Order: sequence, then structure tokens, then C-alpha cells
Amino acid sequence: MDVVTRMVSERPVVIFSRSSCSMSHTIKSLIFEFGVNPTVYELDEISRGREIEQALLRLGRNPIIPAVFIGGKFVGGANEIISLHLQRSLQPLLRNAGALWV
Repeated sequence: MDVVTRMVSERPVVIFSRSSCSMSHTIKSLIFEFGVNPTVYELDEISRGREIEQALLRLGRNPIIPAVFIGGKFVGGANEIISLHLQRSLQPLLRNAGALWV
């Protein structure tokens, strides 16, 4: 878990994803549309991907990906991010984390 904590504390928005996951692609696209440049870790393409997946699983993530952290805090997966967007709460969250300046 320490590796995930360190990774998410270094950037305003961090997304753990898999390159072949359509929901991960959707969430990344949504975040990009706000003009945010998230740090994206494709777990199927990095050497510690399995270790990170296990740490995310211990957070209670099922499915494990996508997993979105904003401002160092776990926000959720696809359902949570889309719900925040529909409630018009995602943009202020991104702004407060320093990921969005508009």
C-alpha cells in the first residue's frame, strides 16, 4: 500500500488503468476533456502492476480499475467519477486539488 500512497501523493490526479479497459479509457477521456493532465499508470504495462493491483484490491476496489485519486485521496472508479460529473461536483474537486485552473 505504501507504493500506491507515494504514487498518488506526487500528482493532483492519478488514474490506475489497464490499456485494454474501455471504462478506463472513458474516465481518462472525461478527465482530459476538463483540460486536466492526469498521471496514468497502465497496470498491464508497468513492472509493479500486479503489486499495485493487490494494493488497490486491499482498498476494497472491485473491479480494481479504473481507480481515480484526486488530491491524494481515493475518489472511486468509473461509477463514482461519472456520478460526480453528472452532479457537477467533479470540476470543483479537480480545481481544489490544483489540477484545474479555470
